[in-house]
Amino acid sequence: MTKADLVAKIAGKASVSKTGADRSLNAFLEAVQELLVKEGKLTLTGFGTFVVESRKARTGRNPRTGAAINIPASKVVKFRPGKTLKSLVH
Repeated sequence: MTKADLVAKIAGKASVSKTGADRSLNAFLEAVQELLVKEGKLTLTGFGTFVVESRKARTGRNPRTGAAINIPASKVVKFRPGKTLKSLVH
């Protein structure tokens, strides 16, 4: 599913125009990004939790040559599905 497909689905479910649905989706995505940057965690009850976690620097391998490479420390966003979402998917 693409963003355009999601916008069309939101527009149909919420009985709003595609333009309105697109604005709403963009506002939601911006709000999620801002919250993750500031607080590092966003919980949507029943849906799931987005969490920013730190990865330590580590040594990896180049799959082509087998040479060791250094992978720097970084932050990643992880999603943990909530109970309701898990039950719907399984």
